[in-house]
Amino acid sequence: MEMAAAVAASRPAIEALPPTMPSASEQPPLYDGETRLFMSYICPYAQRAWIARNYKGLQEKIKLVPIDMNDRPAWYKGVYPKNTLPSLEHNKKIIGESLDLIKYIDINFAGPKLTPDDSEKQRLAEELLAYSDIFNQAVPAALDNIELSLSKFDDGPFFLGQFSLVDIAYAPFIDGFQTLFAGIKNYDITEGRANIQIFIKEMNKIDAYTHTKQDPTEVIALTKKKLGVRT
Repeated sequence: MEMAAAVAASRPAIEALPPTMPSASEQPPLYDGETRLFMSYICPYAQRAWIARNYKGLQEKIKLVPIDMNDRPAWYKGVYPKNTLPSLEHNKKIIGESLDLIKYIDINFAGPKLTPDDSEKQRLAEELLAYSDIFNQAVPAALDNIELSLSKFDDGPFFLGQFSLVDIAYAPFIDGFQTLFAGIKNYDITEGRANIQIFIKEMNKIDAYTHTKQDPTEVIALTKKKLGVRT
C-alpha cells in the first residue's frame, strides 16, 4: 500500500489544458520571452510535439496554444505562413514540421534524452523517422513493416529498445489506426502482431503520452462525421 501510494504521488498531475482558440480569438503576444507550442488537441502531428514536451517535463516552460482546426484564426497564418500545425515559438523564431520539432525540443531543452547514443540505433532512428509519414498513408500494409521494426532490438519494447523520438513519431498514428479500424471497420490491427500489441501496452504506461490521448468514442464520432458515415 505504501509503495503504491508513493508511485501514485510521483506521477505528474494531469495538466489543466487551455481552451481551444477559434477564429474569433485574439492572437497571443509573440516574442515576449514565452515559449509557445501552437497545436491542436485532435491533430496527431501536433500530438508528437506535445508528447515530447511532456516527456521532457516542459509543461511549465512551453505554453500550449491550442488552435481550432475547423475554425482556424486568420492571425495564425501570420504566425506561421504554412498555416499548419504544430509550430513552436522559441528564441524569437517560429519552427514548424512535427518531426523537425520533436528533434528541436530534444536538442534545445533540458529533460530526459530522446535520441540514442548507439550508432546502429541512430541509423535506424533516421530510417524510421523518414518512413513515418509514408507509414501514415500506407496502412494496413505498412503495419507488417512496423511489426518487424519493433523486433530489431531486444533491450526494451520500443522501436530502439528504449523509449525515443521514434516512438513519439509513431504512437499517435498507431493509436489512431487501432481506434478507427476497430470502431469503423471492426478490424483489430494488433491481431497476429505481438510486437505492436506490446508497444501499445507499454506506451499506455507513459503519462507523457496518455495525457495527450483523446476519448476514442469522440475520435470515432468525429471521423465518421468527416466521412459521412451514419451512426
